[in-house]
Amino acid sequence: MDGKVRQAIEAAVRREPFAALLGIELVELEDGFSRVEMVYDPARQDNIYGRAHGGVVYGLIDEAFETAGQTDGTVAVAMQVSVTYVASPRPGELLSAEARRVAQTKRTATYDIKVSDPAGQVVALCQALAYRTGKPIPFL
Repeated sequence: MDGKVRQAIEAAVRREPFAALLGIELVELEDGFSRVEMVYDPARQDNIYGRAHGGVVYGLIDEAFETAGQTDGTVAVAMQVSVTYVASPRPGELLSAEARRVAQTKRTATYDIKVSDPAGQVVALCQALAYRTGKPIPFL
């Protein structure tokens, strides 16, 4: 991956309001791969059942998908995302989402995304399809 692209994505995530809202940090970025992390805070991120809100877990998934999908320096947008929620994280746990590109054509790319806790327990699994616009990322 081009170094300028890496720096641009890293800077964009640091400026992104949604990532800041959830406390998401980009910790690893390679061509077609991203790992992001956040601490699950039940005081701000629980649902009505006292468990992690699915939208919070999905937000972490989407950040990994978003960043992995831009590593070639072009804009990719979500076409289809399928999430299987496997387990609820424990309060205060550091959650990690890894997005890995598994297939790519000129116009689409498929990603496998896994959210896990520090012990490696799977919290959610996801398969996502991106549309590759071919346009350069605007913040490059």
